[in-house]
Amino acid sequence: MDRKEQTDGDEQRVRARQVRRQLAVATRMLVDAGILNYSGHLSARGPSAGLFYIQPVDDSRASLRPERVLLVSLDGEVVEGEGKPPSELAIHAELYRARSDLGAVAHFHHDPTTMFTMVEDAAIVPVKNHASRWADGVPVHPDPSHIATAAQGRALAGTLGGAGAALLRGHGEVVVAEDVLTLFADVVHFVENADALARAMQLGRVRPLDRAECDRFLVTFQRDRHARKLWKYHTSVALASGSVLPEWLDAETAPAAGDTRAAALEGSR
Repeated sequence: MDRKEQTDGDEQRVRARQVRRQLAVATRMLVDAGILNYSGHLSARGPSAGLFYIQPVDDSRASLRPERVLLVSLDGEVVEGEGKPPSELAIHAELYRARSDLGAVAHFHHDPTTMFTMVEDAAIVPVKNHASRWADGVPVHPDPSHIATAAQGRALAGTLGGAGAALLRGHGEVVVAEDVLTLFADVVHFVENADALARAMQLGRVRPLDRAECDRFLVTFQRDRHARKLWKYHTSVALASGSVLPEWLDAETAPAAGDTRAAALEGSR
């Protein structure tokens, strides 16, 4: 093995460790946020186009550890790790097949958000500025079934198209992004927007942000910077509560020690 091959191999191992840690941390924080529970899963594209990382089906989302995250093929074969992948693996596999731009996928079952699929003329529209990402609409997949086969996964990919999120009728949600940090931010903001919209509907006629308003927001919005800011806040809270371990966080995105102390004080009030 020459020096370049060794360097490339070292970089791949570092990247694999980083992604596994990010998936475990994001999963635990979404449990803490009340978005993930006993089911649902996050994934991230792997070292090649035909591989991705995802948790084992039987591991609790609340206690997922980085070393438990699997590396699997698009056909569901476990390449690295122990355990079986989730039964709805086809959601992730077929979205990665269909969308080369995707680096991470989340599937979850957040009932207050899912209820928008059960009410006539109640589409999810942006009422908070960070929901401008979905200004072109959130498609609804008409099949409430478990997405257990490749054919069902392909059908969902067809519903999603080029959108950043989709609802599954009477079932749950899919949110997609370029990496784990932006995926985490998108999931949080998707649910926040749905909650704000439901509350606004109780007050009266909703005036959602129009396309021009969303475009004005997006002109100055720094997506990557915002995702890192959100990540640092939530990891500071998770560190203070003991939900995640400090060694699971990258130095670049970890919160400062003062942020963690502030989060601990905030949680004790």
